[in-house]
Amino acid sequence: MTHAQDGKHAASRAAEEVHVPAQESAEDRLPPAPPVETQPAPAAPAKKLRPTRVSGTWVAVIIALLVLVFLLVFILQNLDTASVHFLGMSGSLPLAVAMLFSAIAGALLVALVGGARILQLRKETKKARRSVR
Repeated sequence: MTHAQDGKHAASRAAEEVHVPAQESAEDRLPPAPPVETQPAPAAPAKKLRPTRVSGTWVAVIIALLVLVFLLVFILQNLDTASVHFLGMSGSLPLAVAMLFSAIAGALLVALVGGARILQLRKETKKARRSVR
């Protein structure tokens, strides 16, 4: 390198090293903005699941277990002996057991009447379908 070229390089290096403060703008004096939190895009709304037979069965089993627990508590708290007379027969058994048997008999009676009505409606429906064809 020549002496003149060396001088030009030195001058350019000096200009690079000299830092002239620029005039501050209003944005330079403000505190830095807090980082922007990006939230993930909302997920597509989940489809409402229809209840299945299995889920209905589980609900029925849980309700039946709760009813059984209450029945056991009722029976254990009502162990007083009661005499029962029915159609010329008589006997004695705990009061709660007698009440449980009467409730079961009432439920069976309702089920028989309801079953007979369901069969009657099915026959009528079959007749109506045959007459439409």
